[in-house]
Amino acid sequence: MNLAVDLEIVSSALRRIATGDRVALRTVYRLTSAKLFGICLRILGEQGDAEDVLQEVYVAVWQKAASFNPARASPMTWLIAIARNRAIHRLRASGQNRHLEPIDAADGIGDERPDADQALEAVKDARLYDCLGTLTKHERAALRAAFFDGNTYEELAKRADVPLDTIKTRIRRALIKLKPCLE
Repeated sequence: MNLAVDLEIVSSALRRIATGDRVALRTVYRLTSAKLFGICLRILGEQGDAEDVLQEVYVAVWQKAASFNPARASPMTWLIAIARNRAIHRLRASGQNRHLEPIDAADGIGDERPDADQALEAVKDARLYDCLGTLTKHERAALRAAFFDGNTYEELAKRADVPLDTIKTRIRRALIKLKPCLE
């Protein structure tokens, strides 16, 4: 089954979850749990914590499926944002302050489906990559570290040895540059 079809199935299932369809939730879980677990594991570093957060993610999907808007984001983007936010919240709540490796270190996690880069090229979200290409190397790195690697602004500022407001400004400017390109 190709990924574009999978995304259509996930999008349709998310709409059905909003009506209380439990079979649709199983479908979304079957198609997305491996990727979302990988994200949770990457951020948290502990399998048990990642499994707990993954469960919380699907509870949130069940409760918030009505808020999914396919015009604003792909289903995977929406689901990844939920997983990432839940995992970071768990990490912060636990008081852990561990160094996270860059997302490129996740290449070793097995998944038979195409990786995120291939998936984005295969669907309409490919334009995001085109738009990211318009940013400077530093802007792309800051966005990637903040939104994909699970780093906080404080961690990024410390790593770059710049004031916190400088990091926030870099990321904000990069997002402002992306907005017209994505519209």
